[in-house]
Amino acid sequence: MSSIATRHRTGLITLVALAAVLLIASLVVAGRRIDVFVATLPDVQGAPVALALAAVAGLVLLWSALARAIAAARARARRRSLEAVHAGGVASGIRNGELVRRLDELTRPGGRTPRLPARFSIVADDTGISFWGGGRRPRRAAVFPWREVRNIRADSTVAGSASVPVAVVRIRRDGSSIELPMMLSDPRPGRYALTDAPFFATVRAWKARHRAALAAEGLELPPLTGAIPIIRADRSAA
Repeated sequence: MSSIATRHRTGLITLVALAAVLLIASLVVAGRRIDVFVATLPDVQGAPVALALAAVAGLVLLWSALARAIAAARARARRRSLEAVHAGGVASGIRNGELVRRLDELTRPGGRTPRLPARFSIVADDTGISFWGGGRRPRRAAVFPWREVRNIRADSTVAGSASVPVAVVRIRRDGSSIELPMMLSDPRPGRYALTDAPFFATVRAWKARHRAALAAEGLELPPLTGAIPIIRADRSAA
């Protein structure tokens, strides 16, 4: 996950740099023509134009803030409704394009494309793991029984300039084996991604439910992952 995100970020930086070079080169080449064109433009009253632009910008900011507030309220209402039924088994996720594409690949045989909000809910209970949208009345977008889950592991990806942990759940369905990368969201106001101890506690809880469900059905359990031994220089020399 981290290598894919790093290559993607490097490609974006390269494209932006090339676009900046082309813009500067075009301004240098066409500098005289731009000066002549600007000189031919009619005089415009600055105050009305500035006020109109400020009003438009204010409306855009107001609409954006209102949309975010409504989405946050729906997410809180959805989480409360789900926690009333699945106490302790609800987590919050952050939508990303890779997750949506891979969910689409898994659910396409059933003819349904999952629609996740920017902040969706993840429920891990005794039956499996499921993704939810909606508000006070949650709507299930996708569900995977534990028997279809092959393994659960922690990985990392790059978000901006920071490395953020992601929970990777491998699903096997209809002959396809696809990994679902999930960036968990911190439900506290003003927070972004879930990190450190709370993140790993959530992943451990998912693994425990997975193993318990497979054991109850008499299915093969996934291998346990242990700590990586540290080999010191003095020990290797001995």
